[in-house]
Amino acid sequence: MSVDFEFTVPVLVVGGGACGCIAALSAAHAGADVLLIEQDVRPMGSTGMSQGLICAAGTRAQAEAGIEDDAERYYADIIAKTKGETDPVLARAIAENAGPTVDWMVAELDMPWSLDKGFRPAYGNSTYRVHGWHGHTGQDMVDLLHRRLDDNGVDVMTGANLVEVHADDEGRVRGVTLERPDGSHEQVGCEALVLACGGFAANHEMVARHMPEMAGARNNGHEASQGIAVRVGEQLGAALGDMGAYQGYAMLTEPQGIPVPPGVPVAGGVLVNLEGKRFTDETADIAGMVHPVLQQSGDHVWVVYDARIESEVAYVPEIQQLNALNAAKRGNGPEELAGVIGVPAAALAATLADAAAAQAGGVPDALGRIWGEDLPPSGELRALKVVGAIFHTQGGLQIDGHARVLRPDGTALPNLFAGGGAARSVSGPAHWGYLPAMGLATAVTFGRLAGLAAAQVAGRVPAPT
Repeated sequence: MSVDFEFTVPVLVVGGGACGCIAALSAAHAGADVLLIEQDVRPMGSTGMSQGLICAAGTRAQAEAGIEDDAERYYADIIAKTKGETDPVLARAIAENAGPTVDWMVAELDMPWSLDKGFRPAYGNSTYRVHGWHGHTGQDMVDLLHRRLDDNGVDVMTGANLVEVHADDEGRVRGVTLERPDGSHEQVGCEALVLACGGFAANHEMVARHMPEMAGARNNGHEASQGIAVRVGEQLGAALGDMGAYQGYAMLTEPQGIPVPPGVPVAGGVLVNLEGKRFTDETADIAGMVHPVLQQSGDHVWVVYDARIESEVAYVPEIQQLNALNAAKRGNGPEELAGVIGVPAAALAATLADAAAAQAGGVPDALGRIWGEDLPPSGELRALKVVGAIFHTQGGLQIDGHARVLRPDGTALPNLFAGGGAARSVSGPAHWGYLPAMGLATAVTFGRLAGLAAAQVAGRVPAPT
C-alpha cells in the first residue's frame, strides 16, 4: 500500500444516519477527534425514511411509565422471535446496551426520546419498549443528530462518497479514498474506521443473489444503500452474516409511498385483497407479512380500518401525512366502501363479519388471529391502497459485541468497526425474525459501541476487556 494521505484523523466515520452520528458522538465524548463523511448533501439515509423508533429495554422512560423490563426479557424476546437462529453474542449486546444507549442519548445528547405507549406490545415484543420522539419523523431525528454533531465540534463532510479503503498486509486500515461531486478524489488517513453506510436494499443484484424472493419487490429504503460496506469489508477479509435477512413491509401506500404505521393493524385493522377477502393474520409478523401481500393477485391490496383505529394512531406523523393528502378511501359500511375501492361487496362484508364473530366469541379467526379486546373495523370505514416493499437489509459484516468487524476465523480486524445496515443484525437468517424498531435499535447501539471502540483503538481511552 502506497497512498499519500492529504491528512489523517484519529476516527473516521462513514455514514451520516443514526448509526454514524451516534458513533461519531460516542467517539467524540470519549475524547477522540472525529471526521464524519456523508454522501448526501443533505443527510437522510435509511434513518431519514424511518419512523425514528428505537426498541430498548430497562430505560428510565420505561421505569417512569411503570413498565418493568430488563435485558434478560429483551434477550429472550429476540431469541424467541428469531427461533434461536441469531448470533447470541450480538443479541446479548443489543439486549444489554440498547437501554443504556437510549438513556445516554436523552441525558448526554438532549434527545427527547420517550416511551411510545401508543406502540403496543406486538410482533415479538412482550412489553412496551418502543421509544421515539413524539410527533416527529426519522428525518427529524437525522436533522437533530447533525445539530448535535455541530454542538459537539464533530467535523462533517457531506457530498463525499467512499470509493476505496486502504489497508496494510495485516488488514489494518490506513485510510480511504473519497469521491466528491465534481469527480475529484481525496485521500484521508485514519487510525480507526467505522462503517455506518447502510445495507444493500437498493442493490438489485445483491438482493436477487441473497434474497431472491424479494427480487421483484419495491425498495422503500434509501437509493444509496448499495452495499458499499459489504464490498470493502470483504476486500479486507471480513466475514459476512445473515445476508438473507431483511425487513419487508406489507403496507406501503400507493402512490403516496408513505408506510401505514403498525399500530393500524395492531388496533384492529385488516388487509384485504382484490377479492375483498383477508388472507393473513395481520398481527403475526410485521416483516414477513410482505410475502402474503406479494402473493395476491393484482398489484396491490387494501388496509381497512375505521374511525376508532384512526383516532388511536392519530399522533403518528405518517397518519397525519396520509390524512393531509386525503389518501384514504371512505365508505359508510363494507358495502359502500367496497364500491369505492372496487372489491366485491358481499365478500368484504363477510370478511369483516367473520372477524367480528371471532372477536365476540373470544376465539381465533380462520387465519389464526387472536382479537382479544381489539375490535375489527366497523361503521365509517377507511381503506388505504398498499403494496409490499423491502425497507432495509439485516445482514452484513460480521461483528462482535464491541462492533469490531470479524474475519471468518473469528479474529477481529485491527481497526475496523461497523453497525446499522452495514453489519449483521439480530433478526436471524430471513425476514421472520425482525422485531419492531430493531433497525434503529441496532443502529444506535452498535453505533455507540463502535464509537467507543474506535476511540480506544485510536488511543484515547482504555481498550475493552
